[in-house]
Amino acid sequence: MSFRTRLILAYVVLWVLILVLTLAVAFYSVSFGLYGQVERTLTRYVSDLAQLYTSGKAGEVAARSRLVNVTLYSQGGQLISSGETDADFAQQVPRNYIRDASNTPKPFYASDFIAVYQRIPGGIVAVSQDTHYIEVISGSVRNTLLGGMAFLLPIGALFIIFAARVALVPLHRAASEVNRRGPYNLSPIVYTGPSDDIGVMVERVNELLGELKEARDRERAFLAEVSHELRTPLTSLNGYLERISRNPGNPEDLDRAKRTAAHLTRLVGDLLALARGEAERSVNAHIVNLGDLLRQAVNEYPGVTLKMPEAFPEVLGDPDRLLQLARNLVSNAVRAAGSPEKVQVRVWQEKEPTDHPTDPYQSQDEARVTSTPEMRTQKQPWAAFAVIDSGPGISPEVMPRLFTRFARGPEGGTGLGLAIAKQIAEAHGGQIRVASRRGETRFTVFLPLLAEGEEE
Repeated sequence: MSFRTRLILAYVVLWVLILVLTLAVAFYSVSFGLYGQVERTLTRYVSDLAQLYTSGKAGEVAARSRLVNVTLYSQGGQLISSGETDADFAQQVPRNYIRDASNTPKPFYASDFIAVYQRIPGGIVAVSQDTHYIEVISGSVRNTLLGGMAFLLPIGALFIIFAARVALVPLHRAASEVNRRGPYNLSPIVYTGPSDDIGVMVERVNELLGELKEARDRERAFLAEVSHELRTPLTSLNGYLERISRNPGNPEDLDRAKRTAAHLTRLVGDLLALARGEAERSVNAHIVNLGDLLRQAVNEYPGVTLKMPEAFPEVLGDPDRLLQLARNLVSNAVRAAGSPEKVQVRVWQEKEPTDHPTDPYQSQDEARVTSTPEMRTQKQPWAAFAVIDSGPGISPEVMPRLFTRFARGPEGGTGLGLAIAKQIAEAHGGQIRVASRRGETRFTVFLPLLAEGEEE
């Protein structure tokens, strides 16, 4: 059963309930209104008659009783007189009710009449009226309401069907379009309806489809880039191996083959790291001494200078991934500068991430600056460490895409190290920024310091 059919059935059932409730309320309002009016009229009559009997004006009772039946009862409840013969009078009030009479009028409802009775000196007076006409009026009202319901029910149902069809046309078109689509069609769903709840839902679905399409395009581009990056060194390696097979004693070709194999190993390792980082957004957090970690990364490249305070606070992070971040930046700097002696690593604290950090060791104006996309930073102290090299600098053409995959500078490399570094920094709630000019390039990483409560 379609959504449109379920909606129509729900509204038709609701329409039937509304009509039935309206009929019942109208019918009982008319019936109870008529009975109430008769009771109020009889109550006034019996009160007037009781006053006449009490004041000794019983002769005026006949003039007041043309529209109702007036009867007198003894204190024991026996009928004394009525407008008709006692045998034919059918509007008698039962004796047990008469015995309970008081100076206040009391009603009595029978199936075909209403009576109101009250105590008077020497007996009880009662006035009654036939209610057969009320049943006739109520039946006529009921029949009229049933006829109106029989007329309005199909008319209302037709209006509901028409309104539901018109209102759900945009949704029906969108559903039909989705039903006709193949699994690889991620284009936006066309929706021409208003911006109501359904419109907002379709808009959110279109946003998700757009993100899926971008992710699929990135995946295709990534596979194409990987294929291209692997094809070139593999072709070179095959060429070197063929030449070595023809001339086994050529050490130059063997050395080139080893360098190509090392490049392939590094490329595959970077690809695995990048894939792991994209698949695993969480980090295996530990309390990490940033100074010890940077000292370990610097020691792998003898000649690199490390400047840091004697006592440095700790950060919360994954030591393996943070070490990989430092290694990538230091190896890129050594490759760009051409010598470890031209690379420095500096550590300090900063109030907030900025493109112009207050480096306590050196402060220079940069000619060109780029950074990761702006992120909302917490108001807390940050640990900052910068990897600075005195190489040729980064060209303006490379700067905008520096942190994208396979973005290589003139110094070579796999083109994945900076993308991995950016990914690791942001996974730890930090940022990485770069400033470069001719003769100096500085990569600065900002990581949130471990709070005092977290240290415990």
